[in-house]
Amino acid sequence: MTITQENGSMTARLTGEIDHHTAAYLRHAIDASFVRIRPDRLILDFSGVTFMDSSGVGLALGRYRQTRAAGGTLVLTGLSDRDRRMMQLSGMQNKEGIEFR
Repeated sequence: MTITQENGSMTARLTGEIDHHTAAYLRHAIDASFVRIRPDRLILDFSGVTFMDSSGVGLALGRYRQTRAAGGTLVLTGLSDRDRRMMQLSGMQNKEGIEFR
């Protein structure tokens, strides 16, 4: 994973597999950077993800709560069709302050 910031946005480019074991590391790294950077928009880029289970949905939901509490927006991008459906089935597409790209 790499984290970058630009123009009030923070982007976390996720790679590899997201499962129970890796999600904890990703949560910690994203949250620590979020607190330090304080972005208006958090972008989670899933284009480098090769596998994701429900832990990826939990990762996104937790970051959604974090960005909303700070008055920001969460953007999910680069999702495979399967992973996009998983996110949508969780009800995320109906939440204010979240964008799918």
